Amino acid sequence: MRDANLAGESLSTGPAEAPDTIRVLVAKLGLDGHDRGAKVVARILRDAGMEVVYTGLYKTPKDVVQAAIQEDVDVIGVSLLSGSHVPLFRELGRCLREEGAGHILVVAGGVIPEQDYPALLEGGVDAIVPQEARSDLIVTTITDLVTARGRI
Repeated sequence: MRDANLAGESLSTGPAEAPDTIRVLVAKLGLDGHDRGAKVVARILRDAGMEVVYTGLYKTPKDVVQAAIQEDVDVIGVSLLSGSHVPLFRELGRCLREEGAGHILVVAGGVIPEQDYPALLEGGVDAIVPQEARSDLIVTTITDLVTARGRI
């Protein structure tokens, strides 16, 4: 797992990954200060063979998009528990489009009521993983999205 320094550097904790390795940026948007779940997901993805970059807490959608572009990731995974998921994901989608990075997939997770799923999908989220999801569902969701895009 790597930590992204949004000032322009990345700190690597391992060797460079193979070209067909799925690259995921795990992010926490807004004022949501609970990152235990995001760190668990990052570890699950790393253990599944993906290269993972974790942004840390309190990032803006623009910060996350800039890090995703810099790190050349396939997927942005965002965990939210704060209840502000609809406006934050809309802004994330807008930032991705503005930066010409609409090819980066977005996966939402955390505490998200099912009635909000349509708004998130309309805002640019490609998949939503429910809070109680098992680790195999998280890995499969990301692998299937990236495979469907023809990336691996």
